[in-house]
Amino acid sequence: MENNTSEIIQDIDKVNLRIKEFLEKKKFHSKLEELNSKILEENFWKDKENSKKVLKEKKIYEDLINSYNQSHQKTSELKELIDLASEENNQELADDLFKELIELKRNVKNCEIKCFLSNDVDPLDCYVEIHAGAGGTESQDWANMLRKMYVKWAEHKEFKFELINEHKGEEAGIKSSTIKIEGSYSFGWLKKESGIHRLVRISPFDSGARRHTSFASVWVYPVLNDTINVEILEKDLRIDTYRSSGAGGQHVNTTDSAVRITHIPSKIVVQCQNERSQHKNKETCMNMLKARLYEHEMKKKEEQSKTTEDSKSEIGWGHQIRSYVLQPYQLVKDNRTNFESTNPEKILNGEIDEFLEKSLHQL
Repeated sequence: MENNTSEIIQDIDKVNLRIKEFLEKKKFHSKLEELNSKILEENFWKDKENSKKVLKEKKIYEDLINSYNQSHQKTSELKELIDLASEENNQELADDLFKELIELKRNVKNCEIKCFLSNDVDPLDCYVEIHAGAGGTESQDWANMLRKMYVKWAEHKEFKFELINEHKGEEAGIKSSTIKIEGSYSFGWLKKESGIHRLVRISPFDSGARRHTSFASVWVYPVLNDTINVEILEKDLRIDTYRSSGAGGQHVNTTDSAVRITHIPSKIVVQCQNERSQHKNKETCMNMLKARLYEHEMKKKEEQSKTTEDSKSEIGWGHQIRSYVLQPYQLVKDNRTNFESTNPEKILNGEIDEFLEKSLHQL
């Protein structure tokens, strides 16, 4: 018990140190002071939208700083009490303190995760867009496996999900698919999943049972709310309607209810065919376009757009962020963090939180 207690305390200290370094690196304390100064300005409350945004941002910084301060203080208190229980050989107290220590470790870990989910758009819902790479049926089946992985992840989290658009492969799988995931911090959790995902396996479609490598791309962007404004000019849009290829009854299949919108300056294309109403599909498309344009601008500001566009231009070798190897051995490896799992079945069943946490740590 004593050795285990020491290890847990060491783990808590390490996480507390990482949180402290993160808060210092992101200058959360000085940002909070700036926001408090803004709130004291004479005209602050006149602009309701801006005041709401500032108060929301202030709460994020305050919650994280307070969580860190409380956990740091609680750690010190528990250390003293554990030493006291050891000196007095009080096993009953030691057992109670051990339970508190386990709870503290859980809280500190949650606080660390919140640090990496502190951007304005992190709490929002998200769209997950999946495209099969070159390779026909193999890649299309792999794209379908990835879509199922994210749907299962959403189910584990008890998040809602909705199929927005899908193009099925001729033999199996999907050429492309867009799903909407609704749940607290769903974008924040999945934002680092964007990139190329590589699969190595014995092909179920190859009569010679040879090993194949397949690629698919995943792109995640937030479902924006009314507090984030993105200007879209009508003259910059090309709107096409077409017949839905999905399920939905005779009405969907015999009218041009599906909608595709192209934003000409950015060349971003969005489409939706899941609703019977063309009007509703257009509305969904506009929301998706707003989200895509916002994400596009954010990446430009972060000077990452060139890297992202380069990786999107070729879904294949040299661009993958993660590899899923089913044959000749079993391994899932994230190429950015080097984090590994020898249980691909678990990962493809949606249990990807460890990979998500490791990628968030790199922010």
